[in-house]
Amino acid sequence: MPTCMPKESQLGPEYIIKVYHPKKDIWGYCVIDNTVRGPGKGGIRMTPTVSEEEVCRLARAMTLKNALADIPFGGAKSGICCDPKKITTKEKKEIIQWFARALKPLLITKYIAGPDVNTTEKEMQWFVEAVKNRRAATGKPIKLKGLPHELGSTGYGVAIATREALLLRGIPLKDARIAIEGYGNVGTFAHQFLEAWGARIVAVSDSKGTAYHAEGLNYKKLMATKKKTGSVVNYPCAETLDGKKIFEVDCDALIPAALPDVINESNVDRVKAGIIVEGANIPMQEMFEKRLHEKGVLVIPDFVANAGGVISSYAEHKGFNAKKMFGLVEEKISKSMKALLSEYKKTNRMPREIAYELAMRRITKK
Repeated sequence: MPTCMPKESQLGPEYIIKVYHPKKDIWGYCVIDNTVRGPGKGGIRMTPTVSEEEVCRLARAMTLKNALADIPFGGAKSGICCDPKKITTKEKKEIIQWFARALKPLLITKYIAGPDVNTTEKEMQWFVEAVKNRRAATGKPIKLKGLPHELGSTGYGVAIATREALLLRGIPLKDARIAIEGYGNVGTFAHQFLEAWGARIVAVSDSKGTAYHAEGLNYKKLMATKKKTGSVVNYPCAETLDGKKIFEVDCDALIPAALPDVINESNVDRVKAGIIVEGANIPMQEMFEKRLHEKGVLVIPDFVANAGGVISSYAEHKGFNAKKMFGLVEEKISKSMKALLSEYKKTNRMPREIAYELAMRRITKK
């Protein structure tokens, strides 16, 4: 049992699977946290630092996320401890397919995979090919009747959550100042949708640093800059800051959209945003959410804000097309946010506590 399990351990985990690849010296982890509402659903991340404890925390977040979104999945997550930058595409395929075969006895009935950090529709294709069953994963390429997360479902959901949080605070969406940490699948689409609705994206960061421009960073220009130069920091006329400075930018809403635990003891007291929308999974520990809440910062928890991806997964599982999927994301994220913010407005309790209680009601009713 991991040393740091989420609260309410009676929820799970039901299964902790650890597999080892002796030739490559690689560990893989799959945690199926709870299957009361359906098979455990959660993506596979591939990073050099992923651990059993991290996967446990993420699996619990998926249990709550799926319950709050009111979709018939349980919670699960997987991680492969490997640096994808240090292996070839051929080696990555071999590792993904080794992991798929190792999990085969649990697939579909207990666990359905999906993309996560450093895995995409391509890896999901490899995964299902290894076990010869397309229902073993979602987020697959369109040619396999999938709805790849590259369509932007998670970022779209994060944008909706941000819009609802700004509305509660009485901040007009038009010209609202937004900062986005991380410019991958979640951050780019959150930028695209929020800009289309009139918001001003004043700062964006990636692994090379932060680009800041008070007048706003144009989505198309920023994407072109990133593609051409390899980083957002080369955006014309933008001020280049250290990557960690994104958390200190003066803005209306901050969206952490990359890795876990990026808001921590070293920077939590320097956050200037009045709203934080957790686009990434577990971007900070609950103790730091509490500290920000006590300062009056509205923190929208990850399992509320970034549920668009798993809602898309459910849509794929049901055979929906992209248009119907985006409609479902809009409907379910808006409904979750309205329920959360209504209770928050009445009680001023921590949003995570409120969202947790809403999710638990759905799990324990089963």
